[in-house]
Amino acid sequence: MTKWTTSNIPSQHGVSVVVTGTGGLGYEDALALARAGADVVIAGRNPQKGVKAVASIRQAVPGAMVRFGQVDLADLASIAGFAAKLAQEQDSLDLLINNAGVMRPPVRRETKDGFELQFGTNYLGHFALTAYLLPLLKKGLNPRVVTLSSVAARGGAIDFDDLQAERSYKPMQVYSQSKLACIMFAFEMSRRSKAAGWGVESLAAHPGLTRTDLIVNGSGRWSLPGMLRRFMPFLFQPACQGALPTLYAATDPAARDGAYYGPDRLGGTRGYPVKETPPKQALDTVAAARLWDISLALTGATFA
Repeated sequence: MTKWTTSNIPSQHGVSVVVTGTGGLGYEDALALARAGADVVIAGRNPQKGVKAVASIRQAVPGAMVRFGQVDLADLASIAGFAAKLAQEQDSLDLLINNAGVMRPPVRRETKDGFELQFGTNYLGHFALTAYLLPLLKKGLNPRVVTLSSVAARGGAIDFDDLQAERSYKPMQVYSQSKLACIMFAFEMSRRSKAAGWGVESLAAHPGLTRTDLIVNGSGRWSLPGMLRRFMPFLFQPACQGALPTLYAATDPAARDGAYYGPDRLGGTRGYPVKETPPKQALDTVAAARLWDISLALTGATFA
């Protein structure tokens, strides 16, 4: 593909979408999809930010079909409640973008259900959300799930002996694990969908190095990553550019089930969407199946 941009998004009229995350990449995804005619639910835990995002999109795209849905990915009950409410509002879902996340809180924190915050939000929360929304997705038109990873996944490893970082908490190491888990989930879901006949495509994507508030919100304004983000913004591409691999994976007919997409330049840190070779550890099907089974047990979700 050559310099694919939002102008290449096919018409999304009649397509129903859920995007997690009300700012940064999630906002850019929702904006581009609403502009292409999709019916978008932009989902997040903060109603004020959600309402602001919806208003901003409607101002940019008069007549946009977009609404806010409240969900806290660090709370399994909230995830189940969001999915139940959506099932009351619509009969099917065509596209789910698992985007929201937290990055590198300096001290170990936990979700409401006692999971380490990064692993629990970035991975387990989206695992459970996808499971709860699967019945709607199976009724969708050419349904797809796109799960967001990160360049940090390249250095990730799944520590099955300490998944929740209870014995040793190193912020970047735990973040990398959560984002590697996201790729493994996307690939494993693709395999299981084909085997079980769900008819749902599952892809993974990452944004490269992108100017969002993720680093500042997680590591803190005065952390080294936070200061780099604020005082050296030229190191990071705009959020609208970082959203392109996700949007390509979500909408382009040429995007392939079970594939991984990221930017095409400077080691995948910036540029235009391209199919990327995933980290070697993401291709371990035995580990992926083990992680899937553990995730089912931890979340109580089911993909039946």
